[in-house]
Amino acid sequence: MESYNPETGERVKKAVKTVKRGVLTGIGIIAVLILGLGSFYNIEEQEQAVLTTFGMAASVTEPGLHFKIPLIQRVQKVNTTIQGFALGYDLNDNVSDEEDSLMITNDYNFVNVDFFIEYKVADPVKALYASEDPVLILQNISKSCVRSVIGSYDVDSVLTTGKNEIQSAIRDMIVAKLEDYDIGLQVFNVTIQDSEPPTMEVMEAFKAVETAKQGKETAINNANKYRNEKLPGAEAEIDKIKQEAQAQKTQRINEANGEVAKFNAMYDEYVKNPQVTRQRMFYETMEEVLPNLKVVIDGTDQTNTILPLDSFTDSGGAGHAAQETQTQTQEAESKED
Repeated sequence: MESYNPETGERVKKAVKTVKRGVLTGIGIIAVLILGLGSFYNIEEQEQAVLTTFGMAASVTEPGLHFKIPLIQRVQKVNTTIQGFALGYDLNDNVSDEEDSLMITNDYNFVNVDFFIEYKVADPVKALYASEDPVLILQNISKSCVRSVIGSYDVDSVLTTGKNEIQSAIRDMIVAKLEDYDIGLQVFNVTIQDSEPPTMEVMEAFKAVETAKQGKETAINNANKYRNEKLPGAEAEIDKIKQEAQAQKTQRINEANGEVAKFNAMYDEYVKNPQVTRQRMFYETMEEVLPNLKVVIDGTDQTNTILPLDSFTDSGGAGHAAQETQTQTQEAESKED
């Protein structure tokens, strides 16, 4: 049996203490590293965070590096990008799900309608703590709104002409209900991916109707094109006719005014000497009616007078001779007196 050596025991004790001290130091360093690394967190551009302190939650919206108190504060990150989900079909294989897609319209027709809903997190705190599964709630709200709106339209609107109006109505209804539920989500867009009748025969009939409507639109567009091509020429022709009519109107008015002025001038002369004017008008009329006729008037009461009608029809010697004859007759009458 070996005897106890005090020096050896002392060295063993020192070694044990050194090992313990090293272990504690390592644990302390590791703890410091863990606490130090856990005191910072980073927020990306398309993220927001919810910082919880003793059960009190607050949102952190600024991107970048942030500090938190280890073991006291807890951070949950939330994706704030626009996300989406399908209603009526599977996004993975694009297969229709009639449980969600088959609906009835207000004219009692069945249709298969597929939707895609786009949303994002508007309030991270409410999105995390206002409900257990906010996306599931949004899906249920969307299904209810989709069926309600589709049920208020006829089948033609759902399949062809009313898609934009239906999408807008569904989105407005979902937004209004989300405000009541207040689960921190916001809907941005509702899109009809596809809408078709449930049977092939009905589908073909609706395709034929759609083709006819497109043909109608094409015919209307062609007619409008023809109208636009012909209308400027027709308008120019109308303007030309109007201008010619206006010119004729002005010409006739001017001619009428000239005739009126001529008549007024003749009337003024007539008023001054009615007898002479009447005789002149009579001679001029006779000249026009009987241009080649010579008239000799044999007067009575010892008076012979030859009217100088030749002066109105002939400016030559015949007129001059008649004038001389009249002068001689007047001189003879004067001698007899």
